[in-house]
Amino acid sequence: MSVPDARLPRVNVFRDSRPAPAAPSAESPTAAPSPPPEAAPRVGRARLAELRGPGVHPRPLDARALAALAANPGCHRRALLDGAGIDKGALARALGSPAAYGQSQFALVRGNAFEARVKADGGTELLRLVHERLAPGTPAPAPEEVATPDLSAAGPAGRAARTALALRDATAAGAWALLDHPMLAVEVAGSPAYVEPDAVVVHPDGSWTVVEIKSFPMIDGSADAAKVGAAARQAAVYVLALEPVARHAGARTGRTVHVRDRVLLVCPKDFSNLPTAAAVDVRKQLATTRRQLARLTRVEEIAAALPARTTFDLRLADDGKTATRPPEELTEAVEAVGAAYAPECLAACELAFHCRTRARQDGAVEALGRGVRGELGGLRTIGEVLTAARPDGADPADPGEGEGPGEEAPAEEDPAEEDPAGAALRRAAALRAEALACAAVPAPRTKEPGCH
Repeated sequence: MSVPDARLPRVNVFRDSRPAPAAPSAESPTAAPSPPPEAAPRVGRARLAELRGPGVHPRPLDARALAALAANPGCHRRALLDGAGIDKGALARALGSPAAYGQSQFALVRGNAFEARVKADGGTELLRLVHERLAPGTPAPAPEEVATPDLSAAGPAGRAARTALALRDATAAGAWALLDHPMLAVEVAGSPAYVEPDAVVVHPDGSWTVVEIKSFPMIDGSADAAKVGAAARQAAVYVLALEPVARHAGARTGRTVHVRDRVLLVCPKDFSNLPTAAAVDVRKQLATTRRQLARLTRVEEIAAALPARTTFDLRLADDGKTATRPPEELTEAVEAVGAAYAPECLAACELAFHCRTRARQDGAVEALGRGVRGELGGLRTIGEVLTAARPDGADPADPGEGEGPGEEAPAEEDPAEEDPAGAALRRAAALRAEALACAAVPAPRTKEPGCH
């Protein structure tokens, strides 16, 4: 797949106009006001802390996890666990279903070394790539003309506020600025999450560009399509988090501020450690991420539907790693939250192996993939699918019912009344039986010489 300039296919109040009622006379008794309707129960941060367990700090969300969450918005289990900051990897190990998910230490070290090379000398090489790919025909920025504000602050909320202030000041100055690892806030299912892009560049015209630095190679201007798509979805989360900051900066500075929908992807060139870059259009990923995150049910609503004593506390031992809580209790707590498993979860969620085991035990068609699940309509289990595929609708586990391969199939139902999925299954089963019954077995080859 060609990377440069790629378009990837694959993160009011109204005034009441009614006249005011006349004041009651002194003689007439004043009616007691009716009690307000009972509001739905709200679950706050304290309840989410109870779900994690006493003394357990919330695990922060990153853009990679947000992109995976947006790809499966119907999974209440992941939305709750991520929103409450629960370590899904430790939870999966305690359940006995650990997942080989995440980056290797070698890949992390190599990626950190390459990022340090790209940002060396005050980001001179990075600014050169930004100017070459996204601002050709304009004067190249000199190293002393690029502002590199300090973004250090206490806590993620403080760093996010410091990043917003630095972006506003750089935009008002009308010059180049490079923000190294800024902190951005984004709301996910009613819960704040903080994401940290590799870099954000402020252009003199007031536009902002997200920079994503990856360690996979770009050979002859092309890179692995799956890796580029994952990087684009991750960058889309950063663009989404920058949009409200851009609106605030534009209102305060009086300038037109916008976040560019073309991000800069920086990778090693060919088989060397020299950086090269390509502009990637993330408009499709941005629209998908925005729509999917808006569909997520609020974390408070999911937590309010749980039993009162539900908790995911692992009761870690003194070493801080060994879980002492019985796996049966953890399984009961996890199963209390609905999941939407799909085979794609195996590459994006630490609990995927546990969910796959449960889906196979229940015979759920979700284990076959989202495409198969959509084609089967109202059929929810594999047993229902096999029953619907039989012409007589009998249970396939009962050997005494139904006809054999050579028997005549009974008359079909009225096409206007039968289920389209069931009709397609029966048709496929009939074609398969016909193909197996008419298949000719080739005669053994006795006259051909053997191999010497």
